[in-house]
Amino acid sequence: MQRQKICIIGSGNWGSAIAKIIGFNAEAHPELFETDVPMWVFEEQVNGHKLTEIINTEHENVKYLKGIKLPQRVIAIPDVVEAAKDADILVFVLPHQFVRGICDKLKGKLKTSAVAVTLIKGFEIAEGGGILLISNVIRQSLNIPCAALMGANIANEVANEHYCEATIGCQDKQLGQKLKSVFQTKYFRIVCVQDETVVEVCGALKNVVATAAGFTDGLGYGDNTKAAVIRLGLMEMIKFSLVFYPGSKLETFFESCGVADLITTCYGGRNRRVAEAFVKTGKPIGQLEQEMLQGQKLQGPPTAAEVNSMLKTKNMENKFPLFTAVHKICQGTITATEMIECLRNHPEHN
Repeated sequence: MQRQKICIIGSGNWGSAIAKIIGFNAEAHPELFETDVPMWVFEEQVNGHKLTEIINTEHENVKYLKGIKLPQRVIAIPDVVEAAKDADILVFVLPHQFVRGICDKLKGKLKTSAVAVTLIKGFEIAEGGGILLISNVIRQSLNIPCAALMGANIANEVANEHYCEATIGCQDKQLGQKLKSVFQTKYFRIVCVQDETVVEVCGALKNVVATAAGFTDGLGYGDNTKAAVIRLGLMEMIKFSLVFYPGSKLETFFESCGVADLITTCYGGRNRRVAEAFVKTGKPIGQLEQEMLQGQKLQGPPTAAEVNSMLKTKNMENKFPLFTAVHKICQGTITATEMIECLRNHPEHN
């Protein structure tokens, strides 16, 4: 079998953690993969040096994943077209707001046999107020297959090789197994399922619920309240999938991409932390993002806006009171305290 060339599109906190895994697997399995793994890096100046140069000489992303050594075969490249040249497998792991622009640059520049996998959490607002899955943006823009990998994966814990799981959603079983070989290690275990839509939808919606969990932390509520937010959030995630993506399988929610990712994100992760600070400080979300995340991007508030666009178009905001409340709090039209009233009167209690 011809060796596969893997390219990583993105190099933030999660992208760099995944680069460590992929670089290690490429080195360990030269019979399967090209040992050089190009990684597209948005060029920045860090302490007077180009970030790509730092990564290629020190083998560390000192801005987004400090203290973690990357395999030497992971090569930072500032030009996305050059990075993706001749790639067989494209791993998309960048903030979802930038996917469309990157795909526009790659259009017509890839091998026709290339495949993609998205690790990106979020949606894109479509014309008319609906939403597009990021995998569909990639498929439609680049005319290649695209699977999804999601799971209970706090990037720094993965980078430090703490045991965890992830889920690959891929309708093509053979492709799913091929992608599994790219990612699986002794500490990063993969389960493949064919319900790729729910895998991806879970990855996006859990950040909205985590934002709600952060609001409850900011208000000073305890674990009982957060447990209610997690349960009601899960119910809305399931309902959203069943309503807008017929054929969704309930069992997928019990994989790592579902309830496990929801729990870990509601107790850890940047969306919960920033949402808590939002309530405690009264500062705008955008300001807190800049102050707290060192260049990383929030996914919860923009995803809540994207989901609300769909719900408003379908006149279904009242059917998803938690999702709707998170959006309205982020927009400043209601307070975090009012979210608790939304939960008290949630349709699940009728």
